[in-house]
Amino acid sequence: MATEAEIKRYREFLADEADGVYMYGQLAEIEQDQDLREIYRQLAAAEQRHLELWRAQLHEAGVDDQPPSPSRRVRLLMWLARRFGVEAVLPVIKTMESDATTMYAGVAVAEAAGLPADETAHYRIFDALSRRQRGEGVPGSVIGRIESRHRALGGGNALRAAVLGANDGLVSNLALVAGFAGADPGQGAIVLAGIAGLVAGASSMALGEWISVTSSREAAEAQIRVEREELLVAPEEEAEELALIYQARGIPRAAAEELAQSIIRDPEHALATLAREELGIVPEDLGSPWTAAVASFFLFALGAVIPVIPFFFGSGLTYVVAGAAASGAGLFLLGAAITLLTGRHWLFGGTRQLALGLAAAVLTYVVGGVVGGVAGV
Repeated sequence: MATEAEIKRYREFLADEADGVYMYGQLAEIEQDQDLREIYRQLAAAEQRHLELWRAQLHEAGVDDQPPSPSRRVRLLMWLARRFGVEAVLPVIKTMESDATTMYAGVAVAEAAGLPADETAHYRIFDALSRRQRGEGVPGSVIGRIESRHRALGGGNALRAAVLGANDGLVSNLALVAGFAGADPGQGAIVLAGIAGLVAGASSMALGEWISVTSSREAAEAQIRVEREELLVAPEEEAEELALIYQARGIPRAAAEELAQSIIRDPEHALATLAREELGIVPEDLGSPWTAAVASFFLFALGAVIPVIPFFFGSGLTYVVAGAAASGAGLFLLGAAITLLTGRHWLFGGTRQLALGLAAAVLTYVVGGVVGGVAGV
């Protein structure tokens, strides 16, 4: 028997699905485009299946299984859609579907019935509709070129780890060395602190990147495994979801269904496509945790050694200034290089990076001087 807590959750799920059935049914009536109308009808049918699941759970628990009336929020949303058009409420519905993608996480009954995957597919459909509304629908060949450029410039974990590693190495070790220099404990202590900061920071950065990329890969691979099982068990349902996504992007229904069927016939190609379209996962972009870790370690070390180099030759304000100048040049060049990925002007990127890094160094230099004076270093 279901517990009181489970019954309460089932009622909440039932209410959410009742809202979905009402909302998509209304959108199907309001929408003028025949292809989009059909998408909304199919979404309403999917929500009805979900609703029946929770009715069955409540019925088995021996409690009232009648779905409630649509919520005031959804009724107001549909009133706005009737007055101002479906396009006016698409962003709100997209947000609702985004929230729903995690609603069934950890709920065994829902996961067994494939509800989390359904909700993720619904979000992808509304994301495609929103893009279409904004005029962002572009041919597949163009998308391919853009995605290829994205992976080459900024999508890889190794490049991201390298950029972050070099930046963190420069800023953190410059601040660390400046803090020790402010206290003026002597040349040896400053060099020791700088090298210790370099090794500790590079190791920590590498470990953090390895854990981050590994966790992301494992989570993505788990989702892909589920998608593979669904593709084996219910290929027609997956083809239907894929066709809906393509229709939402503006492809006519017949062409979308034909395209989806042709993709489903090749299991590996179908799995890769479903991972992209339904889950938002690009398998080749998952990256190697070891590559990211190694890149992060060495780039952090490269950045971190710059502010230490002048102190191999002496200590005092002159060497602090020399370290700050060398680090400032590195920060400016790094900030300018990052604009290759962000599209901002190189002068803006370099100046911003320089200002932030030197501000951190000045702060720690002052704090180091104060603490050193108080502690009698």
